[in-house]
Parts: sequence; C-alpha cells; structure tokens
Amino acid sequence: MDTRRLRFIFELSRLGSMRAVADVLHTSTSTVSQQIALLARELGTELIFPVGRGVRLTPAGERLAEHAGGILAAVQRARLDLDPTAAPAGTVRVTGFSSAIRRAVLPVVRELAEHHPSVTVEIHQHEPEGALAMLAADRTDLALTYDYDIAPMPRGAEWVTRQLWSTPWSLGVPEESLTRIPEGAAAPLTAYRHSAWIGNSRNRADEDALRIVASVAGFPVRVTHAADSLDLVEEFIVAGLGVGLLPSDRPARPGVALLPLRDPGVNLRTYLQLRDGRDSWPALALVRDMIAARGAA
Repeated sequence: MDTRRLRFIFELSRLGSMRAVADVLHTSTSTVSQQIALLARELGTELIFPVGRGVRLTPAGERLAEHAGGILAAVQRARLDLDPTAAPAGTVRVTGFSSAIRRAVLPVVRELAEHHPSVTVEIHQHEPEGALAMLAADRTDLALTYDYDIAPMPRGAEWVTRQLWSTPWSLGVPEESLTRIPEGAAAPLTAYRHSAWIGNSRNRADEDALRIVASVAGFPVRVTHAADSLDLVEEFIVAGLGVGLLPSDRPARPGVALLPLRDPGVNLRTYLQLRDGRDSWPALALVRDMIAARGAA
C-alpha cells in the first residue's frame, strides 16, 4: 500500500466530497478519484460507491479511513523525529558494560530529564561482544564497548567508533602476598607465576590481556576462576583464590593490593559505537555527544 494515498481516503471521510478533497489537497477531482481507485486496487476491495452525483465510503472505506488517521499521524511523527533540523525527541537505546553505564550514561539520563524531556534512554547492560551483537541486529542504537591496548579488539568497518577514555589497570593481589616480592624486583609478576588467575566470565579480553602480560614476564598463566563483577574478583582475591585485573583508579577493598603493570602496561580503552549514518537522527546525536562529554569529564 502506498501510504500517500491514504490522505485522499482520510480527507474524503472528513469532507464528504471529492471536490472538497481536491480543493484541500490542491489537485483535481479526477486525481482524487484515480488515487482512491488505485488504493482500492492495492487492497482488493471497494472503498467508495456512487450516490447521486457524489460518492460515499463503503464499510471497508470507513474502516480504512479510521486507520488512515492514525497511520498518517504516525508517519508525520516519524518525519519530525528523523528530521535533522528538528528538536531532539524519541527513545535512544544504549547498551554497554556496567562501569561505563555508571560513569557516562546514568548522569546523561538525569540531565535529559531536566533539559530534554522529549528524549528518553533505554539501557541494556552487556559486555562488548553482546553489545555489538545487539548493534548488528539493530536492537540498540549506541554501544559502549572496551578493549585493552595490548589485546585490541577487531574494528568493524560497519561501525562508527569513537574512543572515549582510557584507564590504567593493575594486577589485584592479596595484600599479604606483597612480602613475597623481593625489594626492587625487576619482574614482580613472577611472584604469582604459580597462582590461580581470575578472568572475566563474559568476555575473553581480560584473559587475553593476562596471558600477554604473563607471557612477557616469562611464564604461562592458569586462568582458573571467572567473574563478571569487580567486587566479586576482589572477594576471590581476599579469599586466596587467585589474582586478577582491577582498575588502578578504583579504591581496592581491604585485603587487596594493586600491583602496577609496566612493560607492558595494561590500559582499558572505552569506545562509543553506532551504525554508520544513524547519527543524523537528532535524538541519537544528542545522546551520543552527551555521553562522550561525560566520558571525557
């Protein structure tokens, strides 16, 4: 069905004559008649019947006219929503990992409610692989992802990618274990070569980074445990279950020490990703820029 023709049947139901419809739409009565006939052919049912010198809607025509009002209004809302010059409005779907949501998305939600109430955000928590899968399936508009500089993730040409911030990470170890490291040791990591190591249960990036760090230090790692929560990683460490990556800028809980990683260092890089061409939507462009600003701050 060509939705543009719905305007003719809608106006006919409202005005009652083809002449009146032609006047409102600045066309001829023959064009009005032709467009309604084409619409009837597309739908396979009669929409009007002659009454004297005029026409009336059939029951099917009346039902279609009722639908047409809502359809035309929805099309108009969509045009306004997607107009690059229009005021931002609509719901933007954002998917990302938990710390990025806390840092850059939740503050934006509060700011939107105050300054842009016509724009809302729908949030889903996922690790990078899940976030990009949702982006590929068009189930989200923006994806917040990450990788480690020593184990970069593949860059898809289909995404527009903006790097937001970078955070140094350390090796979280039991505080009491620091006594094992000789003062001034050139390779302090070797003190943990026989330890169990803790990875991320929902993303291989942590495990890849750990293996590279250990390989440079000259030993293989045993990634024995996995968790998707930094709090749980810390609890594992305190319980003596192993050692694992933790952000250097996050205060560690009692019993956990942060061992700086150097040569190579490990930096987590956060990205904002979206499908190419989608940022012409004003609401999406607004949320994208606000998240980027929060991330930079």
